[in-house]
Amino acid sequence: MFGPAPRGNIVLHMKANPGFKLFATLLAGFLVVSGSLSCSVNPATGSANLVLMSDTREKQVGAEEHAKILASQPVYEDEALIAYVTKVGNRVAEASHRPDLEYTYTIIDSPAINAMALPGGYVYVNRGLLTFINTEAQLAAVLAHEIGHITARHAVQQQARGRLANVAAQVGGFVTAVATGSGYAGSQISQVASIWAQTGLSGFGRDMELEADSLGAEYLLKAGYDPVAMIDVVTVLKNQEDFNRRVSGSSGSYHGLFATHPRNDTRLKEAIEAVGKLEETEATLNDNTALRKRLNGLVVGESAGSRQQDERNRYYQTLLGYTLVLPDEWSISETTTTVTASNQGVAELRISARRLSKTIEPRVFLREELGVADLQKSEALNQYRLIGHTGLTTTESGRPERVAAIYFGSRVFVFRGEIEQGADVDTVDQAMLDSIRTFRAIQNGETVLGSELKIKYVQASEFFDFSVVAQASRIANYPEETLRLLNGYYPRGTPEAGEWVKLVE
Repeated sequence: MFGPAPRGNIVLHMKANPGFKLFATLLAGFLVVSGSLSCSVNPATGSANLVLMSDTREKQVGAEEHAKILASQPVYEDEALIAYVTKVGNRVAEASHRPDLEYTYTIIDSPAINAMALPGGYVYVNRGLLTFINTEAQLAAVLAHEIGHITARHAVQQQARGRLANVAAQVGGFVTAVATGSGYAGSQISQVASIWAQTGLSGFGRDMELEADSLGAEYLLKAGYDPVAMIDVVTVLKNQEDFNRRVSGSSGSYHGLFATHPRNDTRLKEAIEAVGKLEETEATLNDNTALRKRLNGLVVGESAGSRQQDERNRYYQTLLGYTLVLPDEWSISETTTTVTASNQGVAELRISARRLSKTIEPRVFLREELGVADLQKSEALNQYRLIGHTGLTTTESGRPERVAAIYFGSRVFVFRGEIEQGADVDTVDQAMLDSIRTFRAIQNGETVLGSELKIKYVQASEFFDFSVVAQASRIANYPEETLRLLNGYYPRGTPEAGEWVKLVE
């Protein structure tokens, strides 16, 4: 049991312990930091919040981080669409608790379904999220949620808590070391690194996300939008999550509304009901003509700009529905069912497809169907929910050959990569193996470079049927499900005659 020790003993222990000076320095630093903390009144909620920066510094941080994002992320350059998003966002921001901030809206050229905000008024929406928006109120709801994070200063609060915890941990660790006599290695009090964008993308935790939703619903109401649009957005995103989990086992990555709420979220519904609703006699913003005009022609899936930044030598076989990344600068030739990638005088990798006639393991397929009995560097493949096997063998002419078999649906894809004499076998073989490991199905809405898929609005006829329309769609995989998701009719339902629907062409 711990109890008070005689004061003289404490003094002698401190004088004798060479680490006490460091402890005093750390403790002084802790007190200085603690003294610099301020309990600022949250402009959105009226409650006291622990913060470490002024409004001016918050804007500076936002500007600095915004510059970093522009330097590292592709921006979707559609001035008319950006102007429209800005108009809707500013309408919501003017109804917020911080209308005097200068808000900046940016569309990131990414097919991922996400949005985020930075301190000081910076809001980002991925192009991929916009493709699933079907009303202006839904767009306003997404922006209102992010504006709620800004007005409540969630990122600033997170920063303050992180820094305080870091300093406290350092001092606490030193005290423990002194008390136990275990010594202290000594380390400087580290400052929290720049985590603004990372925090914004990963979310702020259940309570802060719900607070952003509640504030967003309030702003929607004041701006003239139906706050129930917040629920509509959750439904759209949850449908996408269900679909992704069904076909790939992955639920997706949207933070806020997507990650923190169950489908039937009682707390969210209660928060929105508490905000109130527009009376039927009040003018509401429910005309979606401008939204359709700006989303018409929007790229679905990968765009040329976003893809060129990442994997420039990615090959798409749309007929068979697969894609892979080939070694840089290798040339490609193809037929209907085969593709050959080569680096003249070095190696050649040929990919062909066969019907899978019997159920056997990929390793057994290589031995029994391809006659490869002397497989070296043998290993199983398990990638993107596909199974296969690969290894290194020798051709009849004595050349090294990388072989692989990957099962994809009812087909087996066979890889044979022959390495020329005199080439660096280890380096070339590794390059081919790396390429084989990128083999996967073309994802939902993904397209071939130079042949982007785009939204086209049409009015549904009396006999409109998603399954019929999907048969002529350019979407490689799950065309009916994708069209339903894009239009808010997943997993079932049919638009009424005259209703505007999105097709992909």
